[in-house]
Amino acid sequence: GKVQEAIAVYSSDELDTEPGNGGANNVELKNWLVEGRTRLEAAREALSYLCEPVPLPREVEQYLRYFCGNAADPEALDSTEPLRVEFYKSTAGFLRAYAAIAQELEAAGYSAAQVTKLREEVAVYADLRAAVKRHSGEELDIKPYEADMRHLLNTYLQADPATTQGELDTVPLTQLIVETGVHDAIARKLNAKGMLSRNAVAEAIVNNVRKTIIRDQLTDPRFYEQMSRLLEDLIAQSRADAAAYEEFLRKAEELVRRLASKEGGEAIPDALHGVPEATVLYRNLDSLPGTTFRYPTPEEARAELALRIHARIKEHAPAGWRGDQARESQVKNVLYPLLDRDPEATMALFEIVKNQPGY
Repeated sequence: GKVQEAIAVYSSDELDTEPGNGGANNVELKNWLVEGRTRLEAAREALSYLCEPVPLPREVEQYLRYFCGNAADPEALDSTEPLRVEFYKSTAGFLRAYAAIAQELEAAGYSAAQVTKLREEVAVYADLRAAVKRHSGEELDIKPYEADMRHLLNTYLQADPATTQGELDTVPLTQLIVETGVHDAIARKLNAKGMLSRNAVAEAIVNNVRKTIIRDQLTDPRFYEQMSRLLEDLIAQSRADAAAYEEFLRKAEELVRRLASKEGGEAIPDALHGVPEATVLYRNLDSLPGTTFRYPTPEEARAELALRIHARIKEHAPAGWRGDQARESQVKNVLYPLLDRDPEATMALFEIVKNQPGY
């Protein structure tokens, strides 16, 4: 009934003139250019208001510091995250509103000078949004989804092999440093337009490394705790002159490569080589809390225990056990007798196992 009434109102040639109604039931067609300009100006004003506190001279570095904070502060990215999210949303809204009438700006009432200024603002804000994302390490990293996407594509879609047209700019900065070296990564991705100072580049590298550590720390707490200490040492290093800056970049590249290869610097028993999951267990056995569990002191005995735990999990963990309470209990039951029947140590190790992609 309501749908029929709405259709009747829309298709009627008669105006609603009932007293007290105010013409609320009348259908009014609006000028899309006027509406588009109104939305564009509203989005433009909101974005300008959001960026107004950015310190002068409002170059790229000032925007990066305002929306990302001081890289030396471990909490800076978290505390400024709501501000960055609002900036991303406001910029996207401004760009969408501009795109809606981009071909009809003169018809919407903009003069030639205003059109030129508007296009410059669009380019500036688009570049700033990309720069803030790179600086904070918040560009989308598709690697965690590649296996699932490949499965979906192979299962449900059939297509001819794609022809590679060029490299997409979706490679995370840390991965690019590993693949090309720190200087090429800066030149190709981080500071392609040459607008950042050495200090801004250094802070961007620190932020990206910190993001990687925070994202992956649950997979190997002991290893990433060590990497966090190395990062703090890197932050404290001087970058006052060219030589100090080059030394900073060298150590930053070394730290990124260690993150990528999961090399903690400590000697790993030969028996663990080629078994990354067991290596993670080996690193963290001596940090497990508990009352009855006592980790073996000799390295060989600890490595043997790690390999035994690894083998038992591989043998007895049911498929799709993560997120299923009953199946997770089966995994805990595997760990429990191997950890001297210590419930606290079992739960602590279970959380590490749960975050291992190999199980």
